[in-house]
Order: sequence, then C-alpha cells, then structure tokens
Amino acid sequence: MNQKIRKLVTMAMMAALSIVLVYVVHFPIFPAAPFLEYDPADIPILICAFAYGPVAGVILTVVVSFIQGMTVSASSGIMGIAMHIFATSILVLVAGNLYRIRHTKKGAVVALICGVLAMTVGMVIFNYFITPYFITPDLSDAAAVAANRGFVKTLLVPVIVPFNLIKAGANGAITFLVYKTVSRHLVHGETWKKEPGLHQAQTNEQ
Repeated sequence: MNQKIRKLVTMAMMAALSIVLVYVVHFPIFPAAPFLEYDPADIPILICAFAYGPVAGVILTVVVSFIQGMTVSASSGIMGIAMHIFATSILVLVAGNLYRIRHTKKGAVVALICGVLAMTVGMVIFNYFITPYFITPDLSDAAAVAANRGFVKTLLVPVIVPFNLIKAGANGAITFLVYKTVSRHLVHGETWKKEPGLHQAQTNEQ
C-alpha cells in the first residue's frame, strides 16, 4: 500500500477510534466537578503524533474535536470543542516534537511527561482567562465575568490541576504501553508482510 494512502487510512481509523473511545469510556474523577470527565480519546491522537509527527497530531485533534463536539459530546458545545483542541494540541505538540528529537523508549517517556505537564499548565491558563467568558451569559457584565473567574480560581489547585495530570498522565501511560505494537502492525503494516525465510525454511525441513 502506498505510504501516503496508508497514512490517511490510519489517521481516519484513529479518528474513528478516538470517537468510539470517548463514547464508551467517560466518567468524572472528582465529585466536586462532575463536568470534568476522564476519557481515553487522546490515546489514538498521541499514537498518530508519535508515528507521523506533531502536525499530524494537531490536525487529528481538530478533526476529532469537531466531530466529538457535534456528536457524543454535543452537550459541551463550543466550549468543549475549544478546550479539547487547546489541551490536546499542547499535549501532542510537546510530546510529538520531543519524541521526534529523541526517538527512543526513554525519549518517549520524557516526551510524554513533558507533554502532560505542558497540557496541565496550559489548561490552568485557559481555565483562568478564557473559561469565565464561556460560562458568563452576558459578556458585557464585567462583574459576572469577574465572579465566574473567582469561582474558577477556587477550582484550579484542588480540581483542575490534578484532573489534567491524571487524565493526560493515564492517556500518556497507555500510549507508551501500546504504541510500539500499534505502530508496528497498523502504521507500518508489518502484519501484511511475510516473515522472510520462514515459509522457505519450513518447506526445506519437510
């Protein structure tokens, strides 16, 4: 199969898998913030970022975020789409670029850890500065925006930071465990190739 076609087919499959995963697996981590749910949708996106580079990861993030936001996560609206694009783009850009620089098992660990930390910091900034505008019906009401920012601020350390560390950390750990197998069989198509010399050796033995 042509490499470009294989890449497009693989990315399409990973996008579909990401949507299925968020549909099947999603649950709140902190009772105080049931609207913040864990889901494994970023795992296929991280796999693509490692296999094809960070730009491919960001493209897949945008596509998946819009499809997810209009289907399985429609209740989150434009805010959910924006947050997913922002958070996952940071994760795949940092992790994907670092893994491309150091393409080893240790490099993957460092890349994923840095990606998780970067995403966590990014979501603290996003939630503090942007979220109050999403949750304020009347943006011209400066007092309401300030009040909502104050509410979000109370959630930053006890909820938002640990939530993002847990969610991104879990997805990063699973990606690390499955990447080589998925990459070998799905991305590089190893299962489509005959093992060299195996059939011939068995024939000679007979």
